[in-house]
This record gives sequence, C-alpha cells and structure tokens, in this order.
Amino acid sequence: MSDTNAKTKKAPPSFEQGTNIIAVASGKGGVGKTWFSITLAHALTRMGKKVLLFDGDLGLANVDVQLGLMPKRDLNDVIRGRLGLDKVVQTYEEGGFDIIAGRSGQASLSALPSQRLAHLRDQILEVSANYDAVICDLGAGVDRTVRMLSAVATKTVLITTDEPTSLTDAYAFIKLGNAAGLSKNVSIVVNMAPSVSEGDKTYKTLLKACENFLRLKPPMAGMVRVDPKVKESIRHQTPILIRSPNTSAAEDVEKIAEHVWKSLADAKKKAASA
Repeated sequence: MSDTNAKTKKAPPSFEQGTNIIAVASGKGGVGKTWFSITLAHALTRMGKKVLLFDGDLGLANVDVQLGLMPKRDLNDVIRGRLGLDKVVQTYEEGGFDIIAGRSGQASLSALPSQRLAHLRDQILEVSANYDAVICDLGAGVDRTVRMLSAVATKTVLITTDEPTSLTDAYAFIKLGNAAGLSKNVSIVVNMAPSVSEGDKTYKTLLKACENFLRLKPPMAGMVRVDPKVKESIRHQTPILIRSPNTSAAEDVEKIAEHVWKSLADAKKKAASA
C-alpha cells in the first residue's frame, strides 16, 4: 500500500489531539475578529511557537486579503476534494507563520454537507499535530459550521465590542455554545475598548447577563484598546506587529497571546494526566 493510500485509511483523530487549537469567534461581523486572529498568530510566533492560521470563515474569507497575499491554493481545493488540507498550507514569510487561505464569495462553502464538514474537521486535527498552536478564524455567528469547528478547539476566544448588538450576539453565541456543551472553553476579548475601564465595563455587562440567565462565568482573556494604527496596518495589508509593534493594540494582543498559550499548556497537561 502506498503512503498516500495509507493516509486515507487512517482512523479519524481523537479530539484530544486538538489540544493546541484555538478558535476565534464573534457573535457578529465587524468586530475585528480576523485582524485579531492574524495578530494573535503573529504574537505567538514571536514567542517562538510554530503557528498555523486557518481561515475558517467559509464564504467570506479575508485573511489573505489582510495579509496582501494571492494564494494559488486555498480551502476551496480541499472542499472540492482536489487536495488534502496539508497541501494548501503556505508560509507567510514576513510573519513567520503558516496560513490556510479560504475562498471569498463561495457561499456554497458555508453550507457544507455534514460528512464533508466532519472530514474537514478531521483534517484540521491531523494537520494540527505539526504545530504548537493552530488559530481558527471562524465565521461570524453561530451556524452549524462555526459550532463544529469551535467544538474541535481546546479554547474559543470570543471577540466582542461595546456595541449593544455585538454584546447581544456574543451572549447568543455563549448561550448556544452552552447548549452544545462548549461553554467551558469560551473566554472573552473586548476589542476596540475606548479605555481599560470602559473595556472592563463592557466585559462585566456580558458577564452579568451570563451569570443571571445561564449561570455561567466566562473568563476574560483580555482587551484591546482603540488604536488608529490598527486601521493603518489593515489598509497597508501589513500586520501591526511589523508595522507598529510598540502601539497599545499590539501590546494588548501580545498579553492575550501569553494568556492563551498558558491555557493551551494547562490543557495539554490535563490531557496528558487523564
């Protein structure tokens, strides 16, 4: 039997193999989720970790756009069965981390049959074995695709802002995640916080709703303060840790990266001792 055939015959990996996967989610769009995913991947890389950034925003992918890349292969090739997931990995040389690009404008990708979605999930778990951390930039909302990919992750970082619609949708994400048994893995990042005190106030608003109605206390992973250098870096298609590494937003994400890495290390220890 050839090596290729042997790979296709392997049993699906167990969920324990995904202890290095971080899902980045949001209740609604426009909260800076993809920018955060890119910056988190870059921050972990700067900590000396081998990182893969997976663009799981099926149908509205834009990791490649924000990085100024034109990938020759992307997730669409995997969905269509033309290539395995490991064959569409490319290195983002400037940042030193790998990415799997999505495919914008392919609405059909956001409505994958369950079998294909499960196969994609299993491939993510297999590829994750080659990395210290895998960041999955999920689509906005709480649809079936987001829930399944979030279920693979050891940790889900939920991005919200102080906008009422963002908080409402973040609460809905936690509520539906709780119903699916995923609530223990969720932590909150308040993005675009006008100040530390305002960011803390936003988190406490969401926390109070979770405590009152869900009996949950999702922890805070950190906050990212409003920073004009963020828009500037996106406009120039250059990560902020390259273009403006000493600004407040860059420093905030680096702190969150340290928190996230500690969470992964703790999860690995727990899995090893189980």
